Amino acid sequence: MKTYFQRLGRSLQLPVAVLPAAALLVGVGFWWASVDSGFIARFLQAGGNAILNQLPLLFAVGTALGMAKDKDGSAALAGLVAFEVPTNVLKSSSVATLLGTKVSAADPSFAAISNVFIGIMSGLIAAALYNRFHNTKLPMALSFFSGKRLVPIMAALVMLIVSAVLLVIWPPLYNALVIFGKFVVGLGPLGAGIYGFFNRLLIPTGLHQALNSVFLFNVAGINDIGKFLAHEGPKGVTGMYQAGFFPVMMFGLPAGAYAIYRNARPERKQEVGSLMLAGAFASFFTGVTEPLEFSFMFVAWPLYVIHAFFMGLSMAFAAFMHWTAGFSFSAGLIDYVLSLKNPIANHPLMLIPQGLVMAAIYYFGFNFAIQKFNLMTPGREPLTDTDDGDTPQTTIQTDDKDDKFSIQAKKIYVALGGADNLTAVDNCTTRLRLQLKDTDKIDEAAIKRSGAVGLNKLDKVNLHIIIGTEVQFVADALSKLFNAKTPLAELEEEATTKTQSPAETTSDSAIKSGVLNEFYSVADGTYMNIEDVNDSTFSQKMLGDGFAIEPTSGTITSPVDGTVTTVFPTKHAIGFTTDSGLEILLHMGIDTVELKGKPFDVKVSDGQHINHGDLVANVDLQAIKDAGKQTPMMVIITNMDAIFLLKFKVLNNQVSPKTKILEATTK
Repeated sequence: MKTYFQRLGRSLQLPVAVLPAAALLVGVGFWWASVDSGFIARFLQAGGNAILNQLPLLFAVGTALGMAKDKDGSAALAGLVAFEVPTNVLKSSSVATLLGTKVSAADPSFAAISNVFIGIMSGLIAAALYNRFHNTKLPMALSFFSGKRLVPIMAALVMLIVSAVLLVIWPPLYNALVIFGKFVVGLGPLGAGIYGFFNRLLIPTGLHQALNSVFLFNVAGINDIGKFLAHEGPKGVTGMYQAGFFPVMMFGLPAGAYAIYRNARPERKQEVGSLMLAGAFASFFTGVTEPLEFSFMFVAWPLYVIHAFFMGLSMAFAAFMHWTAGFSFSAGLIDYVLSLKNPIANHPLMLIPQGLVMAAIYYFGFNFAIQKFNLMTPGREPLTDTDDGDTPQTTIQTDDKDDKFSIQAKKIYVALGGADNLTAVDNCTTRLRLQLKDTDKIDEAAIKRSGAVGLNKLDKVNLHIIIGTEVQFVADALSKLFNAKTPLAELEEEATTKTQSPAETTSDSAIKSGVLNEFYSVADGTYMNIEDVNDSTFSQKMLGDGFAIEPTSGTITSPVDGTVTTVFPTKHAIGFTTDSGLEILLHMGIDTVELKGKPFDVKVSDGQHINHGDLVANVDLQAIKDAGKQTPMMVIITNMDAIFLLKFKVLNNQVSPKTKILEATTK
């Protein structure tokens, strides 16, 4: 059921996407009328109203198309038919004829039968009929009407039955919607604030569009967008469910993005700055907030709840002050400028100082929450060795015909597991909406490296990938790969790495079998089992088995006889290879990659032959502790598959560089 409503939210984006055209025509018409209210101004406004007056029909067609399995035009035609039947059968004059009464005696609710609610309902029914009957084969005599041709016919018949039901239930249903609308309107600014709060909370699921249809369109009689663009209703009230969005989307969220940037680690600021700048730009100019919101809504969800509260606060305050402005698409600068000349707008310029206040609230609120609760916003995640460039990355094969969207789609396609795991491709305004056989099989890191803003695993089969406003082009390219069932082998090249790791320096064929390898302590100090190290990567032996020493001095020596194969750029780790071919990683401290080499004075270089006990580094242990890091020196065998037997030799936890720790026999 949740997935169904998510698809509905996505489908509602299609008719909503038409509204900017209407707003542009109406807005320019109002601006023109401020100079000359003649033919041109009226002509432009009439063009915009032509779209707005057909909004229920657009929702019927768009919903049917969006909810259909393969988005075929036959579904859209069925949506049109499904909408036309009840809206014509149940209009006031037709009801009067059916009941044998005067038009004035027909229930007033039938005068409002052509509304967005009926449009959405018609589209849903049409889509369900298309999904059920578009492959139906009729007997030979009726074969012309088989398949997709059958769907509009079925829509007409089904909607005739629905019309009969609506003849009875529409009056009480409509009255209930009106009562609900009046109740919300009666809450005044509080109602606007509650709407704004839940509008943001529902963004991750896509269900905010269903909520929007109640407040912004003519489902419950509120119709805030329609009334604003038609400059109808009380001035200072019409637009109250839109105005509070402007201070947040134009000022608040960009300020919150700056707070996230300021709290990023120094080495990540450039990366995070680019992400935040792009998201802030989209939010300010167009009102598209998903690229910013999805960057922190899951990794720092308390911050997103705070954001939703701030949105409710802005909505309630603007409504309380009766400062109103409106939009057709979203509350960005473009819609704000267009609404300034709308006669129904009330003190819209006051939304700018409100926006500046919201910017301060967002910046200081976000900054406090991030630091107080140590929230892992972008750029604050603990770095690991793989962040330093040691993770193999798949290179995608490209050609001269590939643009940036095709390349990104190829990277995502490979990271998803290709057609073997991908079952459906769809998108909304900013997100790829994908269905998979198993979301646990995806490579999340590779998806993020593709340039995606973020991702959201909804369940075992549904995945959202946040791309941004250019998502349509990525979705089209991904659909081509999926529809062609492109084999992964055609896209993948051999894995490459930024920094050569010890595991890459020796081939399996170079390992000498049956050789005894001896490992010694790397410092004076206390022996630790690797399972006791306060880092899951090492304690869970993800890199391999080994041991650790908690040093009492900063003189660090080689644990083995062999060759230095890698000195990491950040000097916190050294790779060795024994004469028998075992690959050893000496990792000095936990999370010390973040210190960028400052506490480490490495005394060896690549290719140098050493013996156990030889000095390899002098380490400032106090500097590591002052930086809030831990000092265990970890010795890991990274090619454990070459080991036949490990035998630990520690008799006393107090060790020195002469203390033998373990013996390993190669296979």
